[in-house]
Amino acid sequence: MPETQPLTQPSPGATILVVEDDPALLKGLKAILDTEGYRVLTAADGLAGYDLARREVLDLLILDRMLPRKNGLEICRDLRREGVAVFILMLTSKGSETERIEGLETGADDYMTKPFSIPELQARVKALLRRKVKAVSAAAPAVTHATFGGIEIDFEKQEVRHAGNLIKLSAKELEILRFFMEHEGKVITREMLLNEIWGYTVFPTTRTVDNYILSLRKKLEDDPAEPKHFLTAYTSGYKFIK
Repeated sequence: MPETQPLTQPSPGATILVVEDDPALLKGLKAILDTEGYRVLTAADGLAGYDLARREVLDLLILDRMLPRKNGLEICRDLRREGVAVFILMLTSKGSETERIEGLETGADDYMTKPFSIPELQARVKALLRRKVKAVSAAAPAVTHATFGGIEIDFEKQEVRHAGNLIKLSAKELEILRFFMEHEGKVITREMLLNEIWGYTVFPTTRTVDNYILSLRKKLEDDPAEPKHFLTAYTSGYKFIK
């Protein structure tokens, strides 16, 4: 692998788990992250990686999508179901928008398609670790319970109910919902959502944001065609009203 350049503001001591079944790539990723001063754990198959992710206190999980014994999507889904909130960067050789969205909806926070450049990997890692620091510092005032229009939300249990019936929301939908509720009545641009929920504004596209809002309307509005809570701020973005 080419020589790496150190990050301008590394986060020494951050613990990163890399789960990758390609020995050369796994070795190269570990070398790059070691250079940045991170504590790097590795696993060469999905089941071993899943067990490590459950046992260790991680700051970031770099996860290959196609793995023996347990694939990346299954790992991501099961960790989220168990309440493991580690940030996940998923790696894949599959580059279609549908497959990327599938990974994000399963609970991944970011997505990179192989082959990728070392500077891009470094930038993505840095962005996700910044998000973790921001999330920790903002944890105290975060909304934990909320109600609107007959909907009851328990963000700590990751449960949303209407008239007592459980409504299934993805991890990303819950993040977006919490962000809206923390900024009730304010116009939220698509770029703000991309930056705050996904961590940067290059990927996914604003169309992906629109798709998530459409999904929330279908699940939480009485009439998705005439929303009362998730309103469109034309030419700007969206606004949430209880």
